[in-house]
Amino acid sequence: MLSEYLKGNINFLNRVSSWEESIRVASDPLLKKGNITPKYIQDMIDNVNKNGPYIVIVPGIAMPHARNEGGVIKTGISFLKLQNNVQFPEGKEVNIIIVLAAEDNSSHLGLLSDLSSILIDEDVVNKFRNSSNEEEIMNVIKMVE
Repeated sequence: MLSEYLKGNINFLNRVSSWEESIRVASDPLLKKGNITPKYIQDMIDNVNKNGPYIVIVPGIAMPHARNEGGVIKTGISFLKLQNNVQFPEGKEVNIIIVLAAEDNSSHLGLLSDLSSILIDEDVVNKFRNSSNEEEIMNVIKMVE
């Protein structure tokens, strides 16, 4: 399931200027495909400004998301890997950003379950960290699906 949602939504970049830009860039595939509106991107940034860096779910990996208040049209997920870390609030260094956009309170639960099984496996996370293209990311995901 996760691989179907991620296909074509994976990007690699050397660096970004801020954590806010990392969320914008990571969200871009979902914006271009019509899954989300610019409002959702701003909602995710506002979430971090209001609640802190709770979206840094494991060291080096952030999963920006927000409640759907009209900004999510269709459930989707996107992935951005940075060559150089970006600093989130409270000094949290991140180089993988996984944007989750859920159109309702339940349709994304399968995606979260798949992501959880990936992120609790240190070997899988290391493969993510060492990947350099979409095919490698997709192969890692398909291994655990």
